[in-house]
Amino acid sequence: MRTLDLSPLYRSFIGFDRLASALDTSSASSAQETYPPYNIESLDENRYRVTMALAGYSKDDITLTIEDTTLTVAAKLEPSSDDKKRRFLHRGIEQRNFERKFQLGEHIEIREAEFENGLLHIDMERVIPEEKKPKQIAIGVH
Repeated sequence: MRTLDLSPLYRSFIGFDRLASALDTSSASSAQETYPPYNIESLDENRYRVTMALAGYSKDDITLTIEDTTLTVAAKLEPSSDDKKRRFLHRGIEQRNFERKFQLGEHIEIREAEFENGLLHIDMERVIPEEKKPKQIAIGVH
């Protein structure tokens, strides 16, 4: 079984450890959940990118939904008549239905998703509301 080392997320992101823990737990839960392969990348302090390798899929096969703090990437393929006629001697490129869920940290928003050259890129950003941002407090003299 392949393991994913998320320790860099723990070192780099204060307050983002719940996302790292959730991703760590979800990635280790079963071998079935290793498909499709993906990367999680830190673009800067508040921006992140999930990249999924989806060779053989088109953007019309893929759906992205977000509910509360869960991002779901799914694909549902309808078999065509050409698929039934094909005879593979070796099939190393998997193409099947899947559903992959990611638990997002607080204040994480999806900015955009692009599908290019068989890679799905999902860009997200931590946007902290004004009332949650640090404030400078003036010190008075009595």
